[in-house]
Amino acid sequence: MGNILHKSNERPDVLVHVAANVRRRRQAAGLSQQALADQAGVSRRMLVNIEKGDVNVSLNTLDRLAEVLGVLFYALVQPPDSEDSARIDEVAWVGAHPDSRARLLASKPARQEVELWSWSLEPGDVYESAADDAGWHEMLVVIEGTLTLNLGEREVTIEAGDFHVYPSDQPYRYRNDGAGRLRFIRNVVY
Repeated sequence: MGNILHKSNERPDVLVHVAANVRRRRQAAGLSQQALADQAGVSRRMLVNIEKGDVNVSLNTLDRLAEVLGVLFYALVQPPDSEDSARIDEVAWVGAHPDSRARLLASKPARQEVELWSWSLEPGDVYESAADDAGWHEMLVVIEGTLTLNLGEREVTIEAGDFHVYPSDQPYRYRNDGAGRLRFIRNVVY
């Protein structure tokens, strides 16, 4: 599955976040390091190093730790003081080449359904939607162009390479006010 970023002598923020989150959640669950290690199927030594932020931990190991701790994966990699649990924006994996990487942008728990959409809007085109039921969220990642998102009376501009997560239990509209094609990925979560 790959490993959390740790290629240089400088410790990446995500390892610091993982260390603090695992330690805090383990203590809150009343588990010793040995008990958590045993339940997650990792060595105590590995867990000690994870909690110190000194190890190249696999994404699979983090999934197992999250499951034992009763949280979702994102809760272990996001900044501990994050106000917006949906917006994470942290590098979670890097390959042998420095430009090969996976960045966890956002996460929302899903109760029943997840839809993944690929959208394109030509200049001047608009898509309008009525509000979805309560509990629905959308995650948008712009690949090309600029998306103008209207959420009720609020307007959000999302440039290529950026993303936005919002509850879709309000009327919303996608607009391409630019001169070129707009392409974005839309993830609908319930």
